Amino acid sequence: MEENSKKKFLERETTRREFLKLTGKSFGGAVISMSILSMLGCESEQTVAYALPSGLLVADASRCTGCQRCEISCTSIHDEKIQPYISRVKVSENYNFGSEGPRIDYYRQDGQFGNLSMSPETCKQCREPYCGRACPTGAIYSDSKQGNARVIDASKCMGCGACRDACPWNMPTVDPETKKSTKCVACGYCAENCPTGALRMIPWEDVKKAMRKNGYRFS
Repeated sequence: MEENSKKKFLERETTRREFLKLTGKSFGGAVISMSILSMLGCESEQTVAYALPSGLLVADASRCTGCQRCEISCTSIHDEKIQPYISRVKVSENYNFGSEGPRIDYYRQDGQFGNLSMSPETCKQCREPYCGRACPTGAIYSDSKQGNARVIDASKCMGCGACRDACPWNMPTVDPETKKSTKCVACGYCAENCPTGALRMIPWEDVKKAMRKNGYRFS
């Protein structure tokens, strides 16, 4: 049983590496060309994908209504409370002006004050994580039980916020109540509870099948 689990994990990692090589990306999440995403049934140009250890998390901004159910689901399962501020997937932070923040032409940009397009974002699970390198206590590590996702050891975290400051996307968030940092663990629970399909988790096995169907061969 353990040997089969190890084999599946290695196959997943191989597919992930091949996918990143094909897209020309060196870390877990990025804007990926529509020609590649179309292989997976993604048609909207407002789609981005995050190559997480457990699968490809697809975020389609054209389907996001800003309901924040993903944030509610995330904090209810991981923190046993509903507190969107500390959610590992971010929608409310981008609700008014999109992920780029307020700009002079805000009325043309994402957000409720612009074109009403919402911007769900989550951790990119970088191969060389800025957050992990910045943590002074070594609280951020790669968890094999979570598909090698970068997670936070609460017992070591002192809530300094260095991880959030170091992250280019400001993904980690310090819980004001527990004084501990929170961060995406690539569980996919947000996608499971998205009512519009704005968030979808595509297993690496399905990614591999779709790419093979479209003529790509894995090494």
